Parts: sequence; C-alpha cells; structure tokens
Amino acid sequence: MDLPVDSSVVVKAIPSAIAALILWAIARRFVFPHPLDKIRGPSPNPSLLAGHLREVFADDSTEFHRSLTKYGGVMRIFGPFKHRGLLVQDPKALHHIFIKDQDIFEEMTTFIASNRAVFGEGLISIIGDRHRRQRKMMNPVFSTAHMKLMTSQFFAITYKLRNVFLHKTAEGQQEIDFMSPVGKKLLLFRTFVMPIIYKYNLGTPGLQRFLIDIMPSAPLKKLKDIADTMHYHSLKLVNEKKEALAKGSEGFKNDHKDILSILVEENAKAADEDRLPDNEVIAQISTFTFAAMDTSSSALCRIFWLLARHQDVQDKLRAEIREARQNFEEPNYDQLNALPYLDGIIRETLRLYPPGPVMGRECRKDTMLPLSKPIKTVDGTYTQEIFVPKDTMIFASLLGSNTNPELWGPDTYEWKPERWFSPVPEKVVEARIPGVYSHLMTFLGGGRACIGFKFSLMEMKVLMYVLVDQFKFTPAKQEIIWTMGGLITPIVDRNNVQPEMPITISRAA
Repeated sequence: MDLPVDSSVVVKAIPSAIAALILWAIARRFVFPHPLDKIRGPSPNPSLLAGHLREVFADDSTEFHRSLTKYGGVMRIFGPFKHRGLLVQDPKALHHIFIKDQDIFEEMTTFIASNRAVFGEGLISIIGDRHRRQRKMMNPVFSTAHMKLMTSQFFAITYKLRNVFLHKTAEGQQEIDFMSPVGKKLLLFRTFVMPIIYKYNLGTPGLQRFLIDIMPSAPLKKLKDIADTMHYHSLKLVNEKKEALAKGSEGFKNDHKDILSILVEENAKAADEDRLPDNEVIAQISTFTFAAMDTSSSALCRIFWLLARHQDVQDKLRAEIREARQNFEEPNYDQLNALPYLDGIIRETLRLYPPGPVMGRECRKDTMLPLSKPIKTVDGTYTQEIFVPKDTMIFASLLGSNTNPELWGPDTYEWKPERWFSPVPEKVVEARIPGVYSHLMTFLGGGRACIGFKFSLMEMKVLMYVLVDQFKFTPAKQEIIWTMGGLITPIVDRNNVQPEMPITISRAA
C-alpha cells in the first residue's frame, strides 16, 4: 500500500537539500586529497574566500607570476574555499590549453556569463561549435587586406583627436586624462551570481532584468542601462545596413572601410547553415565597439606612460616619424609597419605589460596536461604530465610566458624596445609559444585568439604616428598606480577605483 506524500514537505526540503549539497561540495575539498595536491605551489592563503586569486590578480602580482619559474612553469594554487587550480606558463601546456585541447579547456563560466549578459551572444560570450561558426564569419572582416584598406580611416579619426590636443595646448602645456572612466564595482556580481544564472539557466530574461532592478546596486543598474544602450544602437546600425544592402549597390556603397558593412555583406552571402541570426550580428557590434575598446585603451595608456618616463625613447620615435613624413605624409599599412622603432616600442610594451596578464580557463573533463620539461613534485619525484580533473581552474600567466627568463634572458624584466631590432632568442623560437603574435601570449592563440589584434596594432601605430610627431608627453604630478582586476588599468587614488591616467602634453619642438 502506497503511503500518501505531502508535497509541501518535499518542497520545503528542497532548499535544505541544495544547501547540504553545496556544503558537502565545499567540505570535501578540505577533507579528501586531490590529484593536484602533488603539484608544488605556494602555501595556502589565509583568505578562505579569495585563496591565491588575491595574489594572481593583485596590483603588485608581478613577483607572484615570476615565481612560476622556480616551480618549473606550473604551480598549484587555491581558489575560493580551497578550490584547486593551476597557474601555468609552460609553453607545451599552453599549446594544449589554447590549441590542441581547446575544447577541453574552455572559457570560464564567469567570463562567458557576464559577457553574455552585457554584450549578447557574440564571440566572447559563446563556446563550442557556435563560436567556431561565428569566428568563421568574422575572419574576413579582420583580414590583412581589409586592414590595408582601412588605414586611411584610422588616420581620419586620429586627426580629430590631434585637433583637440592642438586646441588644448594653444596657450602652453596642459594636463589631460588618457583613460575614460570604467567601473570595477561589479566584480563580486560577475564572479558569484552571473555564472549560476548562466549555468543553470535560471529564469527568463524578463525575470533576470526584474531582479537587477530590485537589487540595491547602482553600478549593476548602470551596467544594465549601458547594455540596453549598446543593444539599441547596435540594432539600429544593423537594420540600417541591411536595408541599404537590400536596396542594391547604390544604397549600399561598401568600400570595405566599414567593419559593419563588411560583416553584413559577408553574412548575406553566406550559406544558410553558416549565416548568423540577427541577434548574433548585433552582439558582434556591441562586442567589438565596447569590449575591445578597454584592452586597446589599456595598452595605449601604458605606451604613453612609458614614453613620458623615457624621453630618450620618445625623442628617437619622433625622429623616426619625422624622417618618414619626408617620404609620405600619411603612410599606408605597409609603410607604417616598416617603421622599426614604432614597431619595437609596441612589441616590447605588449610583451612586458600585456593588458590582460592572466587568462582563465575551465577544464570541462578529466584530462592529462603534458609539459615541455619535467617538474619536481611535492614528494621529490619528477613528472612531465599532470592529471587535471574536471572543473579545475586553469590560469594561463600570459605575463609569465612573455617574460620567462629561461627563454628571454636575464634582461627580460627590462623595457627595451631595441631588443626587437634583432631576431628573438633561439630558445624563444624553440619553445614554440602558441601565441598568434610575435612569440607572445598577449593576444592568445588558437580558436579563441584575439580576432582583432591586427586592428588593435594598427590603431596604436596610427595614434602614435600622429600624436608623437606633434606633441611632447611628460609625466603628470600624480603618481600612476596600475591596478589589476583582470585588465590592467591606471588610477591615481586607491580610494577611488575610477580609472584615469593624467599626463602632461605640450607642442613638440
């Protein structure tokens, strides 16, 4: 005889059961041994909530990343509630993480969830086959051929900034802010709330927006407003391009100097199985207009900060630019890339100061991670591969890889643009760093490498070519503090995390 079941009792028991499962998942990290416990690493951090992530992402994290070398290029770290993870700079391990086994080592759920909430289902918000399909569609947009045709557009936009600076310095030197405000107060929400909503698909978009509205967080509400604004303008732009394309060539004059035009045209020509739906096209606009802007801004701020501190380098660069201008007032793509000092300054800055020094990955299934050389374990034995369990946090130290003294030599921590006038060290070549750019991991590698890195490089070169020619940059009175929150940003006051980088400009002689 079946006994009646009181449904209300079952419903009331669900929260307790969920809480028990969560507590057990955390408690077992402290009770049972873990496969990564045999990998050497720093002593556990006393912070239960942050673990070693505080050191990995600290403003002064450089020394922590440099310590990777003494552990052989891989070290075990602890995350929140003793969640084991790995910090990696070993080149062979990076090759497997970013290229060979990239489907196993996917983007972290925190990264995907927060990007999807803000930018929609674009390249930085999806994984797997959908990402590969979008990437295939976007590749022609950022081809070298299109970059060559867009160079004059870069200059036209930079001239407008030059004119602003000319106006500001009409009566002498002025202090300006190179960095536009970007808030950082959403870190906890992005880290702990968004992944849960994304992973378990909790609620409809309408319900999620309602929950944001009632939460007592002004930055969160501001982020929602920004996302709405991006979506509105991106939708408007896409509809305008589609309407012009539908009217024919007279209404859609695509001279290949407009990224959105190229994308809409390529998408219209694509086979049905490759064509992106409108919501994904719209997401690309938000992604490339706003998300990529932060990394470029960070890199440019660092470059001009360094030029202000190294007047000799700034003078040499200005001399190179002025010599080039005797042959061409506005260089084309190839001519601009042929300027060795300009190129060396950018390469060296991106090597020593990558805008995003760490890139996280999440192991999606149990796997073996091979290493380029054996490492010593906690029991004194050596191993050349690591068993990585499912759900392990992987943090690729782009900074560690870019500055590994075993590869780059004893002067690796010095900023030397001239090092790029000669071939890179043979050990760097032999290591086969899996980066897409100049033996560096700054722009990553594999299927999730920065698709717009050529665009970013051209943007930086044009800006430097125009501005350094006409202006002299010197340090401002305030000391610049470089903060690390996933992306390196400059501030002047630790009590006010709003990014800003004051710098003094004057007319160059």
